[in-house]
Parts: sequence; C-alpha cells; structure tokens
Amino acid sequence: MFNKDIGIDLGTANVLIHVKGRGVVLNEPSVVAVESETKKVIEVGEPARKMVGRTPGNIIAIRPLKDGVIADFEITEVMLKGFISRIGGRKWYSHPRILICAPTNITSVEQKAIREAAQRSGAKDVFLEEEPKAAAIGAGMDIFQPSGNMVVDIGGGTTDIAVLSMGDVVASSSLKIAGDKLDTAIMKYVKDKYKILIGERTAEDVKVKIGTLDLERSNEEMDIRGRDLVSGLPLTVTITAKEVREALWDPITSVVLSAKNVLEKTPPELAADIIDRGIILTGGGAMLHGLDILMAEELKVPVLIADDPMGCVVKGTGIMLDNLDKMSKRKLG
Repeated sequence: MFNKDIGIDLGTANVLIHVKGRGVVLNEPSVVAVESETKKVIEVGEPARKMVGRTPGNIIAIRPLKDGVIADFEITEVMLKGFISRIGGRKWYSHPRILICAPTNITSVEQKAIREAAQRSGAKDVFLEEEPKAAAIGAGMDIFQPSGNMVVDIGGGTTDIAVLSMGDVVASSSLKIAGDKLDTAIMKYVKDKYKILIGERTAEDVKVKIGTLDLERSNEEMDIRGRDLVSGLPLTVTITAKEVREALWDPITSVVLSAKNVLEKTPPELAADIIDRGIILTGGGAMLHGLDILMAEELKVPVLIADDPMGCVVKGTGIMLDNLDKMSKRKLG
C-alpha cells in the first residue's frame, strides 16, 4: 500500500516533491510548454525549460508561478498533475494529503489559489506551511526550543527572512527580490552597457558560473552571446565577474537591508541567541559566491550556508509530513 502524504516545495523556479517513506522523488523546473492556440500541453518540467526562448511561434513556454505565487491557475494545475503523475501516477497516489510551502506574506486570495490548484490536481486534504519554517527545519535547525533561530531563504521569486522560536515565526519579512530579479539585473546591465539582448538562461548561466560579491574573484570572465540592438545580428561579448557584481549589487543590498530590519524587530534575548548560532542561508540564492561573507560583515552576525541549500524546504516538508496529523489547525478549506 502506498503512503498518501506528499510534501511540495512549490517554487517560482523549481518544484520539489517529497513522498513520505520515499524521500525527495522529483526536482523539476516550474515550466510548462503549451501550444499557443489550442493550449494543449506539450511538455512539463525540464523538457519545457529547454524550450524557453527557443520555441516557434505556435509553442510558448510558461512559468505559471511569479514572485512565489500562482500567476496562471490553469497551467499550475496542469503542472502539478503532470508532476504527481510522473512520481508514480495518480492511481498510486489517489487523493493524497498534500503539504505545500508558500512565502510568509501571501494573501488569503493567493492561499485559496494554491489550495484549489492542489485540490484539483487530486489532493484529499491540503495543508499550508511557511517556507522559512520548512527551510529552517530542513537545514537541521531545532526551531521548537525556546531559543532564537534565523533563516534567510532566497528562492527564485521571493526571499523569505524569519526569526523562529518555539516552532513559530517571531519576526519575518518577504520580498520579491530573489533569483529571478538577479537574472533580470544581469540582463539589464548587459543591455545598457553592451547594447545586446541576452535571454534568461544566459543570464542565469552568468550568475551561476561567475557571479560573485567578492572583489578578490572579480577577474574571472565569461563569453556571452546575444542579439546586437544596433545591427540585429548575433554578437559575442566578454563579461567579467566584477561587472556581474556591479549588476547584482542593488538587489543584493535590498536583501541585506531586509535581513537587518528583521534583526532590529527581534526581541533582545532571541537576538543574543542568533549572535551565538548564526544565520542560516537556504535556497538557490544562498549559493551566490561571497553572499555569506557580505551578510556577515553587514549584520555583524555569523552567516552559514546550509549543506543542501536548494533542498532545505522540501526536506523540511518531509519532516513535517511525519507530524501531519498534528497540523489540522494549518489545514486550508
């Protein structure tokens, strides 16, 4: 008999699914490719991501989540159905209980959209949990003790910052500056400085390969290809890590400032605990080189990167699934 509890990290960039008793069984991009006229689904996940920016006019690659919430309800439903089918089929997981993680500041309307999308993909019961709480648990933090823990979860669409104690959020902030905005900042920088257009995938490659906030690594460089705004022809330019740092500085400064504001709202006793324990960085954005050093310098608090930053939220949902029966008060609907 198959267990019917599923944990989902419904991210703007990636969807990760944890099945109770089996662990993390899926990690796919949050992308769906559809025919523009008929809305027929062509591909879901990684195959669809490879089509981004490379499809003919009759096929469009859609990212149905924006800034951590559902932007396209129908496509999100199709995507969830596709992923649940991929992990074993709906016959195996008929009417599962689903735990979904979401940003801390989503509205009741956005909560309802998440609930309905999960229910229509086959869920029996839907539970909602805050992403930073799941991230902290997945990173190995014991948030259920009367002591302060601070996590900064930098995803694709949102950055969630929270101080937790006794199993709940004490102070928090959620801002729509995360991985996607960093990619956009690189695209804008290249357009303004070199007068060429590059796509989202190219910008992400630049961020991952030579993105840094450390001036000591600023000599690294990378060739990028795009379309010349003047001639309209393909063009290759070389961008340096120092230039990428310049492009990323403003959005990263906003994240650091938000973390500082959360610390300032934290009760003194819990703040003292955080000084001892440090701040944990989770999410894909935690892997930006030099971010931990910059935040430690600005916040005057030790900053550590979780062992598996991108997997922390979904690991946290896995741990929470073991206590799902105690979470009826979190149930939606």
